[in-house]
Amino acid sequence: MPGRTVFNVLEETAAQNGDAIALYQPIPGPGGNKNERSYKTYSWNAWVKASREIALGLRALGIAHGELACILSETRAEFYVVDVGIMAAGAISSALYTAYPMPDLVKNLRSAQARFLFLESPKTLQALSAAAAAQQFTLPEIIILMTGEAPGARTLEGLQQLGRDLLEKNPAAADALTQDLSPDDGAILYMTSGATGEPKMGVVSHAAIIANLDMAPVAFPIGPQDSTVVFLPSAHIAQRIVLELIPMRMGTPVYFSESLARLPGDLKAIRPTMFLAPPRVWERMYATIASELKKRPLIARKIFHGALGLGLEAARLKQEGKRLPLWMSRALKLAEKLAFSKVKERLGGRLRIAASGAAPLGKDLAEFFSAIQMPLLEGYGLTEAGVITFNPLGAAKPGSIGKALEGIEMRLAEDGELQVKTPCLFKGYYGDPAATASVISKDGWFYTGDLAEVDDQGYWYITGRKKELIVSSNGKKIYPARIENLFKMEPLVSQVVLVGDKKPYMTALLTINMQQAQSIKGVGASDQNAGASVHAEPISKAVGDVVNRVNKQLADFERIRRFKILERDLSIEQGELTPTMKIRRGRVLENHKELVSQLYLGREESE
Repeated sequence: MPGRTVFNVLEETAAQNGDAIALYQPIPGPGGNKNERSYKTYSWNAWVKASREIALGLRALGIAHGELACILSETRAEFYVVDVGIMAAGAISSALYTAYPMPDLVKNLRSAQARFLFLESPKTLQALSAAAAAQQFTLPEIIILMTGEAPGARTLEGLQQLGRDLLEKNPAAADALTQDLSPDDGAILYMTSGATGEPKMGVVSHAAIIANLDMAPVAFPIGPQDSTVVFLPSAHIAQRIVLELIPMRMGTPVYFSESLARLPGDLKAIRPTMFLAPPRVWERMYATIASELKKRPLIARKIFHGALGLGLEAARLKQEGKRLPLWMSRALKLAEKLAFSKVKERLGGRLRIAASGAAPLGKDLAEFFSAIQMPLLEGYGLTEAGVITFNPLGAAKPGSIGKALEGIEMRLAEDGELQVKTPCLFKGYYGDPAATASVISKDGWFYTGDLAEVDDQGYWYITGRKKELIVSSNGKKIYPARIENLFKMEPLVSQVVLVGDKKPYMTALLTINMQQAQSIKGVGASDQNAGASVHAEPISKAVGDVVNRVNKQLADFERIRRFKILERDLSIEQGELTPTMKIRRGRVLENHKELVSQLYLGREESE
């Protein structure tokens, strides 16, 4: 349809699915009991109606065409409704990362200069107001609470009532929403993760978003019969496109999980057919499986490891396009019953599409899930260019980001940087034309900043970030992401950051999974929560063993000669992680510069 906007896509889906339930928002039981929950639901028709009323309410309050409206909320049903409502009003929807400290969020609001701000609850308003007062910043003029009430703030219901009142006075107001919008208008403002520098704000048009959504039927063949559970921050493109707007385009119901702590229970209860999570979630799942397996009887461990070996060989044959021998097919059915099904039951047992996104996935981890007959489909996308690649369903390659989606061109520059040309390209960085010009060629190619390779079947592989490439003092080039990914199969290690740029050899900073450390002989129960306990001899030796195992897989110049164990995990609060758990290497090195200096003093090495 010419001139389609994001709101038009919702209208199209509602016309097909009507009063079927689209959104399931958990609400506590009587007395706030979270263990006895029910759901507040929106049908497709109700979603259209609510978003239209929000759009009209914003018009009644004088929102201007192309004006920014910010949202600070966890991912929930009201976010979806408000998000589309803002876009329908002709404004630009800008979600803020809830994981950031409040003082950082005040800085974001200062940069955005928005007049309209949607907040999740009175509690959010209270915390933000205190942080704003400390920085002598006045919060946006119009604040709308998505839940609850507070003095000086409007309610979401009150905003919708303004929309209904406007529609009653002027029945043509609803049609005017569509007529006033152009597909080239800005729809969403994303804040980049800032993994390799300061975050930027990128504006994406309705046309770019819809071009991405229309690639979904091939990449994500889901429909009304499917369902998904969501928990990622809506400020991130993976959540916004893949888990909000693609289900909206395809008519797929969405269930909202209130927290990571509740997620395992939600997955078992809801039994989704599609689930997207960042690598950190899949790593934790693997670590839990590995830890629990150690506690099982010897025969159980042998059964699982035998099944895993069988699964790895079967996965290899499938990737080579070969048929499985009859005996192997029969053996896999037994392995499924005795071993693999137990893992899949953690995710509800009905998954058709298990996907990893928002950060790179380690190849070994991908191979583990392929072996248990639940391949993780990894894709690749950027704030500035939308979703670019995805592994084909039924033909995924571990370690690969998949093939280019239809209509997207990809090429490699002379230095190995991946460049893309796509109809999903953003309009530019907000208020920064110079930065926009620096990442787009005159003929429309976007410079991703990622180093990549492609095989003869068209599968792409990210080898690292251009800005993160380590060049040792003797000129050797090392890709830290590839080495760091090898640690993801080691449950004891939580996080790792390679060090070595302009240095004579490689070193590393590591953090420990203290829950896994409980299984180390000689580690007392009293040690588990003490930061200093990471330096206990049994833990240091176990980490040294891990480093040695990884080193055996590396060339001599890549091997880690020394390491230091940090007394805490890397954190968002300290600026060391993005909200999607990507490591900000520069900040980590700055925060721990004294330890880094020690790594290059003396002769002590990991054994």
